[in-house]
Amino acid sequence: SVVADIGAGSGFFTRRIAQHIPAGKVIAVDIQPEMLAILSDKAAAEGIENIETVLATEQSLNLPPNSIDLALFVDVYHELAQPMEVMRELRIALKPGGKVVLIEYRAEDPSVPIIPVHKMTATQARLEMEAADFRFVENLDVLPIQHFLIFSRDASKPR
Repeated sequence: SVVADIGAGSGFFTRRIAQHIPAGKVIAVDIQPEMLAILSDKAAAEGIENIETVLATEQSLNLPPNSIDLALFVDVYHELAQPMEVMRELRIALKPGGKVVLIEYRAEDPSVPIIPVHKMTATQARLEMEAADFRFVENLDVLPIQHFLIFSRDASKPR
């Protein structure tokens, strides 16, 4: 498996995923080279060798076509300056059958102690992802204050 941790930051999730797929690869994608350097140093110190880093821009993930099986966005999607462009490019980077997971704080719940600009409704996420030709799969109700939304590349739409 090839997993892309989009907005990987210092690699909290990247390193944990890499340890669970030793025969696979995790691509840590971030727009801050300093964060990728920190991530690389931490992975090296922990002896994790199946991580690749990719410097992205606000417009491009810099991932090749058909290169990933899963893209993970943990509290990142709402931060994208150009979400439609990024998601359309991500769709090309996904292999057939590829999935996208969005973890976002629930805007529907006023008790979630996060400022509104850092929250999304499930409806908003679905509308935006479907506009970028992703198909909604499910919203797992496993996190107390966040959505766990799963989408797949809509194979009925041309790339």
